[in-house]
Amino acid sequence: MQRTLTDFVRALRSADVRVSTAETLDAFRAAEMIGWHERGQLKDALAAVLAKSADEAEAFDACFEQFFRFDDFSGVAPNTTVEDTAQDEAELEQQIAPGEGRGGGGGGTGGEAVDEPNTAANDDTQPQTGASIPGPSFGSASSPLGRQLMADDRTALAVAISQAARAHALEDIKVFTQQGLYTRRILDSMGRSALMDEILAREADSAAGDRALGAELRRRYEQLRAHVRDHVERQFVLHADAQGERLRERMLYKARLAAISRRDDALMRRAIERMARQLIAAHSRKRRVKQRGQLDVARTVRRNMRHDGTLIELAWRSKQVERPRVFAICDVSGSVALYARFMLMFLYSLGDVLPKVRAFAFCSDMAEVTDLFKQHDLDEAMARTLAAHGQGSTDYGHALADFERLALDDVDRRSTVLILGDARNNEGEARTDLLRKIYDRAKRVIWLNPEPCVAWDTGDSVMSRYRAHCHQVNECGSLAQLERVVSDLLRHVR
Repeated sequence: MQRTLTDFVRALRSADVRVSTAETLDAFRAAEMIGWHERGQLKDALAAVLAKSADEAEAFDACFEQFFRFDDFSGVAPNTTVEDTAQDEAELEQQIAPGEGRGGGGGGTGGEAVDEPNTAANDDTQPQTGASIPGPSFGSASSPLGRQLMADDRTALAVAISQAARAHALEDIKVFTQQGLYTRRILDSMGRSALMDEILAREADSAAGDRALGAELRRRYEQLRAHVRDHVERQFVLHADAQGERLRERMLYKARLAAISRRDDALMRRAIERMARQLIAAHSRKRRVKQRGQLDVARTVRRNMRHDGTLIELAWRSKQVERPRVFAICDVSGSVALYARFMLMFLYSLGDVLPKVRAFAFCSDMAEVTDLFKQHDLDEAMARTLAAHGQGSTDYGHALADFERLALDDVDRRSTVLILGDARNNEGEARTDLLRKIYDRAKRVIWLNPEPCVAWDTGDSVMSRYRAHCHQVNECGSLAQLERVVSDLLRHVR
């Protein structure tokens, strides 16, 4: 039972219920005290030590009911109705005795057997093939799984499926494409190979009884296979849903943003929010005053007045943390708009550590869109930004001139300027002199180019000209690269 409870704890963690090692040990002790016989008492005891909030209690209830569910073998395949099964049995009876028909009804006294071939079936003196089969009756199967199926012991079948699933570590299933593989492995462990050999042999036999038994074995095997498939699907939902989602997130984390489809928007949003929470936790902690650095004489004297001026307790100067002012300049032309969307989503998710973010969007003309992203959700704000500023050919020189007019006076030594763009200027004037002005006034100028480095300075790209007037230039085509840039930004501005 220890392994069962350990697997249940794993399922809870997959359902985002936080369970520590100490709480797992408490669960073991609770199960030992309560026992496994009273399901309701066990559930209440485990919930008391494992669920710590209303949300976790709800997740615990769903997970418990799913994990400790006992398969109900009704004798009817999950996708088969009772009427369908009755029809199958009727067809099976006809297959058992194909020569038998309904009674001829002999209305005349001198009926000939040639004129009514089925009248022989009504003669009590004639041997009837199906006389010993009041309903469908079958011989005994030779394969172990066949005998188990014909015995119709539902409890034994459920236990056999559970044991085979545990033997193949079904709880380790990761992705939905493994469901067929685990279904086949469980059936093989239960004796599928020998059963199929028997079914094929009996279906090819000339004896009607053997053919009937083969048909019944195949029907019951299909029911078993459906139950095993459903069991695997439930275990996948229980163990692998959260793991599969995290695996998908890790794939998206490293994938190029241009290759991500709209159907992954919700997953990308959750991934960005998780990344933002991690960065906030890492960079919003108060700095501890360390016992080193420059001595603060005034504070030391005041602190030691209670010691009659004897310098027993020393005070050190601490550096005050200044929250940075970030200017995000985003190219929202067709080739870069998707990257701008994710960068702005990331920056505005860091409101606790980056409270002073001003956003600017341009294709040719530049405009400030800070209020749009504060007043609307991301999708609406981005749609309005693209509609207003995403048309026309890209002109970085004109955009830098607009930034000089709109915000250059607000840039100071506490400011970090993030420029997101591919530096493809459509053969226009680069105006590197304006970027140099920003460089001279700002603490840092960081250019993020979503294109691979090998594509820089190809075609109409003038990346090398802008690179000379930036403190830092990074390729930024994936969430992983964007996170590194923002994390580095937070480390340097403190």
